[in-house]
Amino acid sequence: MTSPTLAKPAVVVARDPEAPAAVRPPRRGLLRGGWSRSLGLAVALAVLVLAVGCSLALGARPVPFGRVWDALVAARPTDPDAARDWSVVRSLRGPRTILGLLVGAALGMTGTLIQGLTRNPLADPGILGVQAGASLAVVVGINTVSIEGAMGYVWFGFAGAAVAGAVVYALGSLGRGGASPVKLALAGAAMSALLLALTQAVLLSNQATLNEYRFWAVGSLAGRESDVVRAVAPFIVVGILFGLSRGRSLNGLALGDDLARGLGLSLVWARISTALAIIVLCGAAVAGAGPIVFVGLVIPHVARSICGPDYRWILAWSLVLAPTLLLGADTLGRLIARPGEVQVGIMTAVIGTPGFIAIIRRKDLAGL
Repeated sequence: MTSPTLAKPAVVVARDPEAPAAVRPPRRGLLRGGWSRSLGLAVALAVLVLAVGCSLALGARPVPFGRVWDALVAARPTDPDAARDWSVVRSLRGPRTILGLLVGAALGMTGTLIQGLTRNPLADPGILGVQAGASLAVVVGINTVSIEGAMGYVWFGFAGAAVAGAVVYALGSLGRGGASPVKLALAGAAMSALLLALTQAVLLSNQATLNEYRFWAVGSLAGRESDVVRAVAPFIVVGILFGLSRGRSLNGLALGDDLARGLGLSLVWARISTALAIIVLCGAAVAGAGPIVFVGLVIPHVARSICGPDYRWILAWSLVLAPTLLLGADTLGRLIARPGEVQVGIMTAVIGTPGFIAIIRRKDLAGL
């Protein structure tokens, strides 16, 4: 008689309750080696340079690329026609293009940082209440001190974004466990709802405020002069440099809290530093160009599909792909409605909607 076979005891593996639900390994990107990623990034940079050239050359008044170059490197010409092209490039499209580069880079990096911090693949720059805070601050500024123009919006919008982001993080830090991804997302959603309700209440009570605010709220690069660029550029540059240094921390957070602690990562500092970079970047971008949607949501997924799950590479790719998308959308908006234009906030919504639909149809949406 054969002895009965004893069943092997089941092994129960404890899992971080806030770790991503997907247990299969993350999908690898199209470019898997370091050299191929670097070469691909160089190609993406070349496409970005092309987008910058098209932004400077195309619009209601097309400017030949030769004259665009002359406007960038030479003094104002004496020929009247060439002088007009020089003025268009230097005074109108130059600041607009620089602002598009800065805002696009800020939005792309913000989206990547937020999705890494919250471990939520559908997170965008509005999830921490930053955009809602900027909108309320601008409305209050218009209603109380009658601010006008993009330069007036910058400081109110930035202050509102910073305060809202700080309050959301403080609320998400209450209780046991500190600022967990779920608590941050819930606190951001609740704060956004409150701030948007207050914004609508102010707008409905004052028609003049509504008329002034609606041009900023649509999201646009038009009418932004060099003083706006100078106001937001220091914040965006510092935020980008700080955000790029968060790649290792985001890689640790993606493993779950228990594994991250085991690897020696300080969860409190990782989350606070990432949230600080998000507030600075998103606040400055929203203050300079208004709330622009879908760039921060779609671009991190595109970058991840190209370079894989390493956040150090995702941040670098987002830094290049996002301004390319924003400048391309802005240029296209100028071409399809000449001599007028379609605001870039509308164009990114139109372009980003198919990308958003593709994202939510993915089967592995539970993991990053």
